[in-house]
Amino acid sequence: MDYAFPLPGTYTETDYYNLPEHTHAELIEGQFYNMSAPSRIHQEILSFLHVEIANYIRAGKGPCRVYPAPFAVKLFQDNKTIVEPDISVICNPDKLTDKGCSGAPDWIIEIISPGNPEHDYIEKLSLYKRAGVREYWIADPLSGKITVYCLEESRFQTDTHTFADSIRAGIFDDLQIDFQSLEI
Repeated sequence: MDYAFPLPGTYTETDYYNLPEHTHAELIEGQFYNMSAPSRIHQEILSFLHVEIANYIRAGKGPCRVYPAPFAVKLFQDNKTIVEPDISVICNPDKLTDKGCSGAPDWIIEIISPGNPEHDYIEKLSLYKRAGVREYWIADPLSGKITVYCLEESRFQTDTHTFADSIRAGIFDDLQIDFQSLEI
């Protein structure tokens, strides 16, 4: 059952953490956004990416950590924006808290849900750029495309790939994710 959000207003981190358990929502610039349950294909892609990245990190024994959703990411210090990216990779352990991540992850991956692609392509792209996320991938199962944004100074450089490609992760020197091995 979806939670009926309060009337429009400005909400904060306190309101976010006081939502009923199992409520999936994001707080963006003081407004709540309800998140619907992901599809099976969404979860297949999420599981595949999480395993690929986690295995790479585990083999390298570096400081980075990977977290699948739901995982709270407080992008700014203003207490009015907490998102739950599908995949978050954090390489600075000082950003990790008991509640999630405080600050911009190094790499975020979002998997498009058919109901609201603009949320990831427009709103979150802008948020992640402002926060300083170094790399942002959008995987769109409907179009069969993966859009890769790499932050260069103050703007994203963009590349587009397909689910038939092998894509190099920009934050690592030698991680290639071969989407052909994804069975969906």
